[in-house]
Amino acid sequence: MADVIEDIRREVGENKVVLYMKGTPSFPMCGFSAATVKVLREIGVPFKAIDVLAEPEKREAIKVYSNWPTVPQLYVNGEFVGGCDIMREMYQSGELQKLIAGARR
Repeated sequence: MADVIEDIRREVGENKVVLYMKGTPSFPMCGFSAATVKVLREIGVPFKAIDVLAEPEKREAIKVYSNWPTVPQLYVNGEFVGGCDIMREMYQSGELQKLIAGARR
């Protein structure tokens, strides 16, 4: 699992916005993943999406990496933001847009 954790660390570090999700942005495989993609698209931010269903080891490793039990998981500027509910709340308050706008390019 250490290799997979290192892959996650690299993905999160190399990309401004990363979404670990079930499925792909075009074909989300759960409602929560679909909702997170919808919010990111409404903000208009490019993001790297990683399908944890295609990589079962990563599906478990991301939970260890973040100490968060569910997917989807959003990372901005290398930091764990949260899952779908937290992200939606932040979006509705405008906090998510500010966080993403202030992230490094």
